[in-house]
Amino acid sequence: MKSLLVVAALLLTAIGVAAQATDVTGKWVLTVQTSAGGGTPTLDLKQDGQKLTGHYASAQLGEADVTGTVEGTKVTVKFGVDVQGTHLDVVYTGTLEGKDSMKGTVNLGGLGEGTFTGKKQ
Repeated sequence: MKSLLVVAALLLTAIGVAAQATDVTGKWVLTVQTSAGGGTPTLDLKQDGQKLTGHYASAQLGEADVTGTVEGTKVTVKFGVDVQGTHLDVVYTGTLEGKDSMKGTVNLGGLGEGTFTGKKQ
């Protein structure tokens, strides 16, 4: 029984180290597809623990400061933009696939949805 507890403690330590090793800090180039078309926005992210801050830029939505979280391999980035007089709360929700790529979905404030892939530069 004691050895089982030791194994469990080692596994939990390994999981904790792996979660801490996730670092999405840097510039990401995204490829986005929606029903309204596609684009290649960029995200410059800074990670502090599970907290993300940074900047988004695209030809379609312009530029905005972002906030978000990293929980294991799940990444969430949020920001608000005004497009033609309409405010959109945009949410990217992705899953890391290795240290330099991710994929997921984007919600354009209830006006549309799409998918994205991202590569860290």
